Amino acid sequence: MGAGVMKSGGGSGRRRRRRSGGAKPMAEINITPFVDVMLVLLIIFMVAAPLMTVGVPVDLPKTAADALPGDDEEPLTVTITADGVVMIQETETAPDELVAKLQAIAAERTSDRIFLRADGANQWNAVAEIMGALNAGGFSNIGLVTDVGGPSFAGSDG
Repeated sequence: MGAGVMKSGGGSGRRRRRRSGGAKPMAEINITPFVDVMLVLLIIFMVAAPLMTVGVPVDLPKTAADALPGDDEEPLTVTITADGVVMIQETETAPDELVAKLQAIAAERTSDRIFLRADGANQWNAVAEIMGALNAGGFSNIGLVTDVGGPSFAGSDG
């Protein structure tokens, strides 16, 4: 077709014909845009990750208790806000519907562990009533969520 052997003046050798546009094919990959996109995604996830951990803001009581070991499933959380509103995860729930909803959730879960987050301004009576509802809903492994840094009462002369 169009390929042939050209002889130059001094030696014999093959030469390629250049394309009509004169552009060579790129032999290297430019990864700068890829790195830029990955750095932007990293920053977005670093900023967004702390925002996804807690859905309902409550002022948890401070204790000296150690953290509970984690499960494979996403932890189920019931929250009692300072004004007495009961929430399952981030969904507000009426107290009279709590047991029915918890029984439906318990049927779909493999773990019976549930975490109870109660604002420190709540009366113990309200917290105890919700704990009883959690137990009636099929969750017997109830963990009370608190903040660290409270008094340890070790060595007090009581």
